[in-house]
Amino acid sequence: MSTSRRTFIKASAAAGGAFGLGIVPRLGFASSTVDEAYREAVGRASAPLNILILGGTGFTGPEQVNYALARGHKITLFNRDKTRPGMFKGQVEHLLGDLNDNVTALHGKKFDVVIDNPTTFPAWVRNVANELKGNVGHYIFISTISVYPENGTPDANEDVATTPMPDGVDPYTLVRENAGKYYGALKSYSEKEVARYYPKHTIIRPGLIVGPLDRSDRFTYWPVRLDRGGEVLAPGTPNDPVQFIDARDIAEWTIRMAEMGATGTYNATGPRTPLSMAEFLYGVKAITSADPHFTWVPADFLHEQKIREWRDMPVWVPPAPDTNGFARRNINRALEKGLTFRPLAVTAKETLDWNKTRPADEQQRLANGQIAGISAEREKAVLDAWKAKKA
Repeated sequence: MSTSRRTFIKASAAAGGAFGLGIVPRLGFASSTVDEAYREAVGRASAPLNILILGGTGFTGPEQVNYALARGHKITLFNRDKTRPGMFKGQVEHLLGDLNDNVTALHGKKFDVVIDNPTTFPAWVRNVANELKGNVGHYIFISTISVYPENGTPDANEDVATTPMPDGVDPYTLVRENAGKYYGALKSYSEKEVARYYPKHTIIRPGLIVGPLDRSDRFTYWPVRLDRGGEVLAPGTPNDPVQFIDARDIAEWTIRMAEMGATGTYNATGPRTPLSMAEFLYGVKAITSADPHFTWVPADFLHEQKIREWRDMPVWVPPAPDTNGFARRNINRALEKGLTFRPLAVTAKETLDWNKTRPADEQQRLANGQIAGISAEREKAVLDAWKAKKA
C-alpha cells in the first residue's frame, strides 16, 4: 500500500474514532454558553474549584472556561475586556484590569487555582503576586517550548537548560515591543518568578497551539489551502517531523491538572506518537472533498526562493543540525498525567469550518499570506521554478 493511501486511511479512521478515545465533541467552537449536552458529556468534577483565569477570552482561554464551567467549577476572569468583550457575561465573575499596570481588582481575593495564560513579562507575575501572594492554593503558568535555546537534540525533556536573560537586560523594564526579541528569555524568567512566589505551582510548556479561534493562521493555512484543491506545494521531505496541539486538548488538560493538583513542569505538544509531514498533509486532506495533490519541494530550494519555514510553510521546520529536535520534544511526563489528543482530522475539519465564519478581511489576509502561509500566486511561482529547475 502506498504511503499516501495508508496515511489517508489512518486519518479517516481516526476521525471516526473520536468517541472511542474519550473526546467530547462539540459543534462549532468555544462560545459564551455551555449547553447541557456538553455539560453532561464532560461530567462533573468531584470537588468544584474556585478558579481565576488570567485572560480567558483569547484562544485557549475560552476553551478552558467552557470546560471548567461544564465540570462545575466557579470561574473568575481577569482581563482588559478588549478581546471578545462581554464573553461569558452572566456565567463568570469578571474583574477588569491590566496585568501591566492595574491589578487592584485582585486585591483581597482568594482562589484555589490561578491559570495564567497571557503572561510574557515577569513584571506581570510580580504584579499579580503583590495582590494574591498567600491567597492562591495552586498557580498554573502557561509557558512555551520557546524557552529552550537548543533545538538540535531529539527527544529532549523538561530538564534541559532554558534561555537566560541576556547580560545587561533588565526584564522588569522591557516594554511590549520587546516581547518578540526576548520572548524565550522572558518566559523562562517568568517561570522562575512563578516558582518564587507560589510554592505549589505547575509550568506547562506548549508547542504550536492550533484549532478554531486561532487567528495566527499557523495551522489554519493548511486545511484552507487543501480545501482549495489543485497542486499543493509540500515543503521538505515526506518524513520531516511535525508537532502541535489542539487548543481544546491543552485547555481541557490544564483544567484536569488543576483538579488533580498536579505540580511540576511539562512539555505539552503532540500528537502522542511521532507524526511526519506526509501524514500531516494526508490527514488534513482526509477532511475535504477537494482533490489536492502534493509536489514535494526540498528545503534548500525553498530557501533559495526565500520561502521561510514556519512562517511561509506553517507547522514545518526542516531537520538540520540545530533543528533536529524542534519537532521532537519529549512529552512523556504530560502523557503520564493524562494528556490526550483528538484526531488530526477533527482538528482540521473544525478549524476549516471556523475559518469560514471569520470576517471577510481576516479570510483575505490568510489568502494573501499576510500572517502565515503564502498566496496562490506565490505558490504557483515557486512550483513553476522548481519544475523548471528539474527540467
